Amino acid sequence: MNELEKSLEQWQDTVINHLPQAFLAIIVVIAFYFIAKFTRYLSLKFYARIFKTQSDIVRIVSAFIFFFFVISGLFLALEILGLDSYLTKLIAGAGIIGVVAGFAFKDIVSNIFAGFLLHMQRPFKMNDWVEINKNFGTVHTIGWVTTSIKTLGGQEVFVPNQIIYNTVFTNYSSFDKRRVVFKSGVSYGDDLEFVKKVTLEEVRKVKALLKDESIDFYFTSIGSSAYNFEVRFWINFKNENDYLEAMNETIILIKKRFAQENISIAYSVMTLDFGVKGGVNLFDNPLNIQSSNRNS
Repeated sequence: MNELEKSLEQWQDTVINHLPQAFLAIIVVIAFYFIAKFTRYLSLKFYARIFKTQSDIVRIVSAFIFFFFVISGLFLALEILGLDSYLTKLIAGAGIIGVVAGFAFKDIVSNIFAGFLLHMQRPFKMNDWVEINKNFGTVHTIGWVTTSIKTLGGQEVFVPNQIIYNTVFTNYSSFDKRRVVFKSGVSYGDDLEFVKKVTLEEVRKVKALLKDESIDFYFTSIGSSAYNFEVRFWINFKNENDYLEAMNETIILIKKRFAQENISIAYSVMTLDFGVKGGVNLFDNPLNIQSSNRNS
């Protein structure tokens, strides 16, 4: 009983001696909590003016500021209670755990950071037509770890955010317009100036054509059986159907007009010349085809 009484007295003395520090530590924690709430309120108002259309970023920054003040208050309270050694061990243990977790969750953290950059920079938004990592379609969701794309085939493809920042991606909806590049070729016997004139006339009839933008026409090469050309023009672009309709209309218009003007759309041909070094030119000598009937 004497030992138990001594232990209780020691514990009572310890509690009484530490009451002022404990009371002060509680006041510090409460004070830092209200400071954190007030600072979060101010940061929400301040950053909401800077990131007007990015509310997620505003909430993340404000939450970071809030937890910073709360944790600072807890650390200060531990120091007031004389628990510095425990605090040091806690920080050291957290550092070791942080290193291990860093290796284990490296890819996840990279994706989250890339997601943060996506929400900051906004290179694309929902329903934009994009091509990311050879996946073409509309942006379905922009998450913190992955971004999903709804492809033309109707599938939903999930692309890790770090891949988006490690590769080149294309946003076709950035300017609300898209360039159509039509390529074809005409035969060697056609008048090239007339081909250019006729092609430009038909392209100007495309319904989605942007009249204010220039139309470019170039003969690009002399192929094995054709003079190759391409014509480029801009159209209004909201979705992939706009592009396909414009290309479809261009092909139909040019095909009909070329047929009316006797312009030949070139196709691959092979010329056989038997007139070299002892050979026979088929156009110089008539072909004699003999057939033999065998009686059984």
